[in-house]
Amino acid sequence: MENIKDYLEHTNLSPLLTYEDMDRLVTEAKEYQFAGVCVPPYWVKKVKRDLLQTDIAVVTVIGFPFGYQRSEVKAKEIESAIRDKVDEVDVVVNLTAIKTGAYHWIKIEMAQLAKIAHENEKLFKVILETGQLTEEEIRQTAKACIGGGVDFLKTSTGFFEMGATLEHVQLLREIAPESVGIKASGGIRTLEQARTFIHAGAERIGTSVGVSIIEETLKL
Repeated sequence: MENIKDYLEHTNLSPLLTYEDMDRLVTEAKEYQFAGVCVPPYWVKKVKRDLLQTDIAVVTVIGFPFGYQRSEVKAKEIESAIRDKVDEVDVVVNLTAIKTGAYHWIKIEMAQLAKIAHENEKLFKVILETGQLTEEEIRQTAKACIGGGVDFLKTSTGFFEMGATLEHVQLLREIAPESVGIKASGGIRTLEQARTFIHAGAERIGTSVGVSIIEETLKL
């Protein structure tokens, strides 16, 4: 049986976060030894400092939550996060570019941004927001992102009503080569859900309730 903590990114991306919230997130991450924590760019420097003596990855979001910022703006966001010692970046693909069929442009943007991340030895994940896309849009976008050199395909921001679905994770796993990971995120709140997504091919699970998922395992 998988060790569930090794899959979980303990996440809090609320726009109303406080120092107390961040301190709680760090304390919980240390106690439960999650694979990573995902926080807004504003908090990266503090959280990285607080987790410096751990193996817990600090993850932040770029172009969040809709991805329609200009490429050069996303590049500056990544560079800022790198200066703050981030370990991984989750970049939102441009949804309006998808809806206009600009897949070649998406591939170019991903290549430009992935180059910045990889030159600084950072993991590059892209958020597709699959719940807002048709199957064909998911296929074309995923292929464009893979062609651009991304390390992970992530389902959702969690800011739309529809988050991760089993069908979308299975579809992404079908499309992606083994070298590209899948991160399921958005609406995952139980141990059973997390395990279902892992068995479908997800290597990472983004969730704001990582503690309760771990505590479910302790009751078994």
